Amino acid sequence: MFKKTLAFAALATASLIASAQTTPVGLWKQIDEKTGDSLAEIRITESGGVLTGKVEKRTAKDAKPTDVCTECTDDRKGKLRLGLEIIRGVKKVEGKDVWEGGKILDPMSGKEYSLRLTPIEGGRKLEARGSIAFIGRTQTWQRLE
Repeated sequence: MFKKTLAFAALATASLIASAQTTPVGLWKQIDEKTGDSLAEIRITESGGVLTGKVEKRTAKDAKPTDVCTECTDDRKGKLRLGLEIIRGVKKVEGKDVWEGGKILDPMSGKEYSLRLTPIEGGRKLEARGSIAFIGRTQTWQRLE
């Protein structure tokens, strides 16, 4: 009986670890889809079933610690790009490993896009698709933790 209980506990733990890897929650390296250069490290967190994401580290070659979002039009206008909340209001789609319904901000242009997050490759990468209507672009981010 003890062996069966232990085996069940091990299987349940492995299942939890596997499902944790297929969530967008974590630290991600944002990669420019055109150049392949690293742009930033984004920390995605979850609270009450809603995801948000902040710029934890800026890695772009021309990034300066004093850069602010001058083009933003909401409460983020004039705020430092480092620490800026760029992902808001994203929720899991029931029955799928997809999160959407929120927005992502491009802190360079100040534009907001509808966001769809899809973990791929067992959660080691994340497809972040920003779009307006049917026009958009997809970046593939790499998990750092």
